[in-house]
Amino acid sequence: MPKTRQVVISGRIVDFRIKTGARRLSMTIDERGLRLSAPTRMRLADIDHFVLDHGAWVLQKLDELARVCRPRHINIKDGAPLPLLGQDIEVRVIPGANRFRWIAQTLVLEARPDANLGGLATRALKAQALIHFSGRLAHYTAQIHLAPPPLGLSAARTRWGSCSRNSGIRINWRLIHLAPHLGDYVVAHEVAHLLEMNHSVHFWRIVGTLYPDWKTARNELKTCAASLPIL
Repeated sequence: MPKTRQVVISGRIVDFRIKTGARRLSMTIDERGLRLSAPTRMRLADIDHFVLDHGAWVLQKLDELARVCRPRHINIKDGAPLPLLGQDIEVRVIPGANRFRWIAQTLVLEARPDANLGGLATRALKAQALIHFSGRLAHYTAQIHLAPPPLGLSAARTRWGSCSRNSGIRINWRLIHLAPHLGDYVVAHEVAHLLEMNHSVHFWRIVGTLYPDWKTARNELKTCAASLPIL
Protein backbone atom coordinates (compact mmCIF):
# COMPACT_ATOMS: atom_id res chain seq x y z
CA MET A 1 0.00 0.00 0.00
CA PRO A 2 1.43 3.45 -0.89
CA LYS A 3 2.25 5.76 1.97
CA THR A 4 0.91 8.88 0.26
CA ARG A 5 -2.23 9.40 -1.78
CA GLN A 6 -4.46 12.14 -3.20
CA VAL A 7 -8.20 12.67 -3.57
CA VAL A 8 -10.16 15.53 -5.09
CA ILE A 9 -12.70 17.13 -2.74
CA SER A 10 -14.91 19.85 -4.22
CA GLY A 11 -12.35 20.50 -6.93
CA ARG A 12 -9.46 20.70 -4.46
CA ILE A 13 -6.58 18.21 -4.41
CA VAL A 14 -5.97 16.88 -0.90
CA ASP A 15 -2.85 14.88 -0.07
CA PHE A 16 -2.84 12.40 2.78
CA ARG A 17 -0.56 9.79 4.28
CA ILE A 18 -1.58 6.25 5.18
CA LYS A 19 -0.26 4.15 8.04
CA THR A 20 -1.32 0.52 8.06
CA GLY A 21 -1.68 -1.98 10.88
CA ALA A 22 -4.56 -0.29 12.70
CA ARG A 23 -7.61 -2.19 13.91
CA ARG A 24 -10.00 0.24 12.27
CA LEU A 25 -9.96 3.10 9.79
CA SER A 26 -9.50 6.56 11.31
CA MET A 27 -8.04 9.91 10.37
CA THR A 28 -6.43 12.89 12.04
CA ILE A 29 -5.48 16.39 10.90
CA ASP A 30 -2.66 18.35 12.49
CA GLU A 31 0.26 20.52 11.40
CA ARG A 32 1.53 17.63 9.25
CA GLY A 33 -1.72 17.51 7.27
CA LEU A 34 -4.26 14.72 6.80
CA ARG A 35 -3.19 11.27 7.99
CA LEU A 36 -5.09 7.98 8.02
CA SER A 37 -4.59 4.81 10.00
CA ALA A 38 -6.00 1.76 8.21
CA PRO A 39 -6.16 -2.02 8.57
CA THR A 40 -3.41 -3.70 6.57
CA ARG A 41 -5.67 -5.40 4.01
CA MET A 42 -8.14 -2.55 3.43
CA ARG A 43 -8.64 -1.61 -0.21
CA LEU A 44 -7.42 1.78 -1.39
CA ALA A 45 -10.82 2.47 -2.91
CA ASP A 46 -12.46 2.06 0.51
CA ILE A 47 -9.94 4.44 2.05
CA ASP A 48 -10.61 7.02 -0.66
CA HIS A 49 -14.37 6.72 -0.12
CA PHE A 50 -13.88 7.23 3.61
CA VAL A 51 -12.02 10.48 3.01
CA LEU A 52 -14.59 11.67 0.47
CA ASP A 53 -17.48 10.86 2.81
CA HIS A 54 -15.87 13.21 5.34
CA GLY A 55 -14.82 15.72 2.70
CA ALA A 56 -16.56 18.78 4.14
CA TRP A 57 -14.99 18.17 7.56
CA VAL A 58 -11.54 17.59 6.02
CA LEU A 59 -11.61 20.88 4.09
CA GLN A 60 -12.91 22.79 7.10
CA LYS A 61 -10.17 21.49 9.40
CA LEU A 62 -7.41 22.03 6.82
CA ASP A 63 -8.56 25.63 6.34
CA GLU A 64 -8.71 26.22 10.10
CA LEU A 65 -5.22 24.83 10.48
CA ALA A 66 -3.90 27.00 7.66
CA ARG A 67 -5.24 30.12 9.37
CA VAL A 68 -3.86 29.24 12.79
CA CYS A 69 -0.59 27.62 11.78
CA ARG A 70 0.79 29.99 9.18
CA PRO A 71 4.56 30.19 9.85
CA ARG A 72 5.64 33.60 11.07
CA HIS A 73 8.88 34.87 9.58
CA ILE A 74 9.97 37.67 11.89
CA ASN A 75 12.44 40.26 10.68
CA ILE A 76 14.31 41.26 13.83
CA LYS A 77 14.76 45.01 13.82
CA ASP A 78 14.25 47.97 16.11
CA GLY A 79 10.64 48.09 17.27
CA ALA A 80 9.73 44.59 16.07
CA PRO A 81 7.32 42.54 18.24
CA LEU A 82 8.53 39.14 19.42
CA PRO A 83 6.41 36.47 21.18
CA LEU A 84 7.68 35.53 24.63
CA LEU A 85 5.64 33.20 26.85
CA GLY A 86 2.48 33.95 24.89
CA GLN A 87 2.83 37.75 24.96
CA ASP A 88 4.46 40.12 22.48
CA ILE A 89 7.51 41.97 23.74
CA GLU A 90 9.35 44.73 21.93
CA VAL A 91 12.81 44.48 20.40
CA ARG A 92 15.08 47.50 20.67
CA VAL A 93 18.32 47.67 18.68
CA ILE A 94 21.10 50.00 19.81
CA PRO A 95 24.82 50.18 18.94
CA GLY A 96 26.97 47.79 20.92
CA ALA A 97 29.23 44.74 20.99
CA ASN A 98 26.69 42.04 20.03
CA ARG A 99 25.20 41.55 23.46
CA PHE A 100 21.65 41.43 24.76
CA ARG A 101 19.81 42.38 27.92
CA TRP A 102 16.24 42.30 29.14
CA ILE A 103 14.53 45.39 30.50
CA ALA A 104 10.98 44.59 31.69
CA GLN A 105 9.04 43.57 28.55
CA THR A 106 11.78 44.70 26.17
CA LEU A 107 14.65 42.78 24.58
CA VAL A 108 17.54 45.16 24.01
CA LEU A 109 20.05 44.05 21.36
CA GLU A 110 23.35 45.89 21.57
CA ALA A 111 24.52 45.17 18.04
CA ARG A 112 27.36 45.99 15.71
CA PRO A 113 26.37 47.35 12.27
CA ASP A 114 27.01 43.98 10.59
CA ALA A 115 25.37 41.88 13.32
CA ASN A 116 23.02 38.99 12.60
CA LEU A 117 20.09 40.32 14.61
CA GLY A 118 18.11 37.10 14.23
CA GLY A 119 20.99 35.10 15.65
CA LEU A 120 21.47 37.56 18.50
CA ALA A 121 17.76 37.43 19.38
CA THR A 122 17.89 33.63 19.28
CA ARG A 123 20.76 33.65 21.79
CA ALA A 124 18.71 35.87 24.07
CA LEU A 125 15.64 33.66 23.80
CA LYS A 126 17.63 30.51 24.52
CA ALA A 127 19.12 32.10 27.62
CA GLN A 128 15.63 33.07 28.77
CA ALA A 129 14.33 29.57 27.99
CA LEU A 130 17.03 27.97 30.14
CA ILE A 131 16.14 30.21 33.09
CA HIS A 132 12.39 29.73 32.72
CA PHE A 133 12.35 25.97 32.17
CA SER A 134 14.90 25.36 34.93
CA GLY A 135 12.37 26.84 37.33
CA ARG A 136 9.53 24.77 35.94
CA LEU A 137 11.64 21.61 36.07
CA ALA A 138 12.37 22.21 39.75
CA HIS A 139 8.65 22.76 40.36
CA TYR A 140 7.55 19.46 38.81
CA THR A 141 10.36 17.27 40.11
CA ALA A 142 9.58 18.50 43.63
CA GLN A 143 6.08 17.06 43.24
CA ILE A 144 7.51 13.55 42.85
CA HIS A 145 10.25 14.13 45.46
CA LEU A 146 13.18 14.06 43.03
CA ALA A 147 16.05 16.46 42.53
CA PRO A 148 16.01 18.21 39.14
CA PRO A 149 18.17 16.38 36.60
CA PRO A 150 20.46 18.30 34.23
CA LEU A 151 18.48 20.48 31.80
CA GLY A 152 19.47 21.16 28.21
CA LEU A 153 17.82 22.86 25.28
CA SER A 154 17.07 21.31 21.91
CA ALA A 155 16.07 22.65 18.51
CA ALA A 156 14.38 19.48 17.28
CA ARG A 157 11.80 19.97 14.55
CA THR A 158 9.44 17.19 15.61
CA ARG A 159 9.96 16.76 19.36
CA TRP A 160 9.17 19.14 22.20
CA GLY A 161 11.27 17.35 24.76
CA SER A 162 13.22 14.24 25.66
CA CYS A 163 14.32 12.47 28.81
CA SER A 164 17.31 10.26 29.54
CA ARG A 165 18.31 8.84 32.89
CA ASN A 166 21.94 9.39 31.88
CA SER A 167 21.92 12.86 30.36
CA GLY A 168 18.81 14.44 31.87
CA ILE A 169 15.95 16.34 30.26
CA ARG A 170 16.03 18.42 27.09
CA ILE A 171 13.34 20.95 26.24
CA ASN A 172 12.80 22.58 22.85
CA TRP A 173 13.84 26.20 23.36
CA ARG A 174 11.16 27.46 20.96
CA LEU A 175 8.53 26.69 23.58
CA ILE A 176 9.62 29.99 25.15
CA HIS A 177 7.46 31.68 22.50
CA LEU A 178 4.26 29.98 23.68
CA ALA A 179 1.94 30.50 26.64
CA PRO A 180 3.49 29.18 29.89
CA HIS A 181 0.96 26.39 30.39
CA LEU A 182 2.07 24.69 27.16
CA GLY A 183 5.69 24.60 28.24
CA ASP A 184 4.54 23.33 31.63
CA TYR A 185 2.82 20.38 29.98
CA VAL A 186 6.00 19.43 28.12
CA VAL A 187 8.12 19.70 31.27
CA ALA A 188 5.61 17.65 33.27
CA HIS A 189 5.56 15.03 30.49
CA GLU A 190 9.35 14.66 30.56
CA VAL A 191 9.46 14.62 34.36
CA ALA A 192 6.97 11.74 34.33
CA HIS A 193 9.50 9.83 32.23
CA LEU A 194 11.90 9.93 35.16
CA LEU A 195 9.59 7.40 36.80
CA GLU A 196 8.26 5.60 33.72
CA MET A 197 10.37 5.49 30.54
CA ASN A 198 7.49 4.61 28.23
CA HIS A 199 3.98 5.78 27.35
CA SER A 200 2.07 3.18 29.31
CA VAL A 201 -1.18 3.71 31.19
CA HIS A 202 0.87 4.15 34.36
CA PHE A 203 2.94 6.87 32.66
CA TRP A 204 -0.14 8.89 31.70
CA ARG A 205 -1.44 8.56 35.25
CA ILE A 206 1.75 10.21 36.46
CA VAL A 207 1.37 12.97 33.86
CA GLY A 208 -2.22 13.45 35.03
CA THR A 209 -1.06 13.83 38.60
CA LEU A 210 1.53 16.44 37.62
CA TYR A 211 -0.57 18.22 35.00
CA PRO A 212 -4.28 17.27 35.16
CA ASP A 213 -5.33 19.08 31.95
CA TRP A 214 -2.67 17.40 29.82
CA LYS A 215 -5.01 16.30 27.03
CA THR A 216 -6.15 19.86 26.33
CA ALA A 217 -2.59 21.16 26.42
CA ARG A 218 -1.36 18.40 24.10
CA ASN A 219 -4.02 19.21 21.51
CA GLU A 220 -3.37 22.93 21.78
CA LEU A 221 0.34 22.34 21.34
CA LYS A 222 -0.29 20.42 18.12
CA THR A 223 -2.25 23.37 16.76
CA CYS A 224 0.40 25.91 17.74
CA ALA A 225 3.38 23.96 16.44
CA ALA A 226 3.43 25.35 12.90
CA SER A 227 2.75 28.94 13.97
CA LEU A 228 5.99 29.37 15.89
CA PRO A 229 8.12 32.33 14.82
CA ILE A 230 11.00 31.81 12.42
CA LEU A 231 13.80 34.27 13.12
